Amino acid sequence: MSARILVAEDDEKQSRLIRIYLEREGNAVQVVADGRAALERARATRPDLIVLDVMLPYVDGLDVCRILRTEPGTEDVPILLLTARTTEEDMLLGLDLGADDYLTKPYSPRELTARVRALLRRAKKSAPAEATLLRVGEVELDIARFEVRVAGRAVALTSKEFSILEALAREPGRVFSRAQIIERVFGFDRDVLERTVDAHVMNLRRKLEAHPGSPRLLETVYGRGYRLADGAA
Repeated sequence: MSARILVAEDDEKQSRLIRIYLEREGNAVQVVADGRAALERARATRPDLIVLDVMLPYVDGLDVCRILRTEPGTEDVPILLLTARTTEEDMLLGLDLGADDYLTKPYSPRELTARVRALLRRAKKSAPAEATLLRVGEVELDIARFEVRVAGRAVALTSKEFSILEALAREPGRVFSRAQIIERVFGFDRDVLERTVDAHVMNLRRKLEAHPGSPRLLETVYGRGYRLADGAA
């Protein structure tokens, strides 16, 4: 069963061992060494499963788990926690935050791969067909084909423009601050400024709106941020 697996483990020896065993199973494995990178990579690639160490730098594994469980695109990704904490309270906390399973250290790599296989089988059986088409009023996004149409008219977007529009379209009517858009689309790139978001939104309006100066699809909520109008028909 081949899958795209993200491993977040700051111990280089452990992460190398995990990669070897998971790749022997035919999986495509990405490895990161801290919680910020785990969040960024999970959002960008939407892996089939995440192996997540609890004790990570910058953002610990429990917070990573909690955050991913609240975000569209990662809320249902199976998460296997690796923890050196052996008390029942610590284990239950991880499960309460949304982890699907956990292993306590030290563990057998063979047991890890067996648990990964079980989680992937369970996810395959329970997951509905992934929605690849988003419609909000007259705006239509085909995620799989990277295509956008407005009232039937094809619109060519850059990768970042598409990602911003997708984030807004997944929760139409919700106001996203510039900081939230940066976190969703750019991850933890500290060089991205809020005016960069404004520039992308301006370009989106030029492409989507009949009258960019008076937008009715991509709205500004002054003092708060931007939203995709949920009644944009």
